[in-house]
Amino acid sequence: MTGAPQAQPGDVRWSLVVPVQDASRAKSRLEPPRPLTRPDLARAVARDTLEQVCRALPPGQVTVVTSDPAASRVALDLGARVVSDPGRGLNAAIRAGLTAARAAAEASAPIQLPVGWAVLLGDLPALKAHELVVALAACATHAAAVVPDADGTGTVLLTSTTKPPEPQFGPGSAARHQQLAARLELDLLGLRRDVDTATDLASALELGVGRHTARALAPLGWASGPDQPSCPH
Repeated sequence: MTGAPQAQPGDVRWSLVVPVQDASRAKSRLEPPRPLTRPDLARAVARDTLEQVCRALPPGQVTVVTSDPAASRVALDLGARVVSDPGRGLNAAIRAGLTAARAAAEASAPIQLPVGWAVLLGDLPALKAHELVVALAACATHAAAVVPDADGTGTVLLTSTTKPPEPQFGPGSAARHQQLAARLELDLLGLRRDVDTATDLASALELGVGRHTARALAPLGWASGPDQPSCPH
């Protein structure tokens, strides 16, 4: 059971694309404590993210772009659509997902709601489903919107209610995206906490990460939640 809400956020039928990098290449700046491996941590983070996404939206409206077999299995088990990563970088992966999502939306039965397009990063271990619902409802009031990451420079969520957005992800992407989109500084800490470094991971742990990330880190003495220390004493 996904626990997806009955109403569409902002009365928009969202087609959401989530790019998930192959775990063998993901998180090159994040080296977890041994014996936990970087790929295992990356897969746990992605799984937590996807589970929350598929609670926030009907899984049939979610497209996951990945070349990672484990991420593909998780996405399919949740009921999401999976598109193969073309291997030409993050923006090319997102474009491939948006193309597939648009084709699926056009082939689906007619609906009475306007269609919206969204891109969400796949490395948000502290994401809660209700945060994504709130964010999409806020984005629905704008033709195009960008939600920056916790640092204010990157992008965690990019949306459009007119056509699939043009992704310009990478360092400093929030400034590029906001040239064509409204910048929304939403007070949604889990949504905005992507994880690229050990410091980011510690911040996510303080917010409370999902069960898979927590389980991966628990044997190392790392605790999750606002009342727990984020790293071993």
